[in-house]
This record gives sequence, C-alpha cells and structure tokens, in this order.
Amino acid sequence: MKLSGDLKAFQERIGHAFRDPALLVRAVTHASMSSANRDDNQRLEFLGDRVLGLVMAQALLESDRGASEGQLAPRFNALVRKETCADVAREIDLGTVLKLGRSEMISGGRRKQALLGDAIEAVIAAVYLDGGFDAAKSMILQLWGKRIETVEDDARDAKTALQEWAQARKLQPPQYVTTARSGPDHAPVFTIAAKLETGESAQATAPSKRAAEQAAATTLLAKLENDP
Repeated sequence: MKLSGDLKAFQERIGHAFRDPALLVRAVTHASMSSANRDDNQRLEFLGDRVLGLVMAQALLESDRGASEGQLAPRFNALVRKETCADVAREIDLGTVLKLGRSEMISGGRRKQALLGDAIEAVIAAVYLDGGFDAAKSMILQLWGKRIETVEDDARDAKTALQEWAQARKLQPPQYVTTARSGPDHAPVFTIAAKLETGESAQATAPSKRAAEQAAATTLLAKLENDP
C-alpha cells in the first residue's frame, strides 16, 4: 500500500516511517468511515492508551526518583488525559489527515477533542505494532516534549484545588452550574459558574464543559486568594 502525500508528510511530523503503511491508514480511519473492507481505529485506540500509559509511567519514575505514588498519580493523569492527547494531536495537525464519514465531517469532527484524543492513541498503537515499543516510546517522548518536565504545574487541576480549599474550611464541595450554551452543535460554547455555599462565585466560557469548569474554578481561586 502506498501512502498519500498528506500521510507521507504526517509521517515526517511524527518522526516514524511505516514499514506497513496500512497500519497508519487504519489509525487515522474513524468509525464513521469504516466498512466491511475498511477497519477503523477503535481497537488501536485501546492498545495505544495502554502504550501511552506505560511510557508516561516510566518517564515519570525516571524524572523524579524520590516522588511518592501520591505525587506521581496526578502528574500521570495530567499527561494522559484526553485534553492533553488532543492538544498533542492539534500540534501535529492530526485532524487534517483523519478519514471521516460525511456526518462527522459536517459536524466538525476534525476539531473535536474526544476524536483527536482517540486518534493520537491509535497512531501510538500503529507505531508500536510497526516498530516496537522503543519506536513508540521515542515518538511519544518527542511529541509530549516539555509537558513531562512541567507536568507538576498542571497536575493539581483547579477544580481539585478549589475542592480542597472548601474542604479545609469545612464547606460543601463547589457546585458547577451551566448558565449559558451557544454556538452550533458541532462547535458549542459553554458558560459555567463555579459556586461555593458561602456565596462566592465566578464564571468562565470555553468550548467544553470540563474546560469551562476548570477556567471558572481558576478564576474563583484567584478571587479567593485576593480577598482580604
């Protein structure tokens, strides 16, 4: 099988030339494009998630030999969560080479966070099957780059920090309320308010509920820290 020009360029972006090009084609084929003669990438996603997890666990152990399990777990979660995977996928323009069915193309599938996150996991699995663990590890470490070095700053997310703030003061956990939703179905925008039982609140807007919740929590934390 010969690769198209866009997939050849994609190979260069990820730093791996496939001996079996069919693996790459399968990795970028979404379920909406599958058929009796065309496999989709769902099984590869399952494998790639595990390969990514192993590489990140090993990298974290090697980067901080004195860290406890309690310190490593949130760092690990920050590196393998869907948002991070999608960010990496965007940096290598994975969305431009995805093979999507018409419905997914119309609904903006090339920009969807979940779809991109799943697809990068499928690509990881394809590299693993094509070149072995070392090839997959090399690509992952290259693509995740400085995220591994700076993960401690991202590991304790704002929602967790806000909940811990409330617990320390014997308050109920923060509540997150959707106050507005706008935009088309394929590119929604959510406005969410983070509220404490004491009355303090803050709101934020983002393309996903999770991102809006995190942003609202961040804003509320900053507000609380600045209050006398």
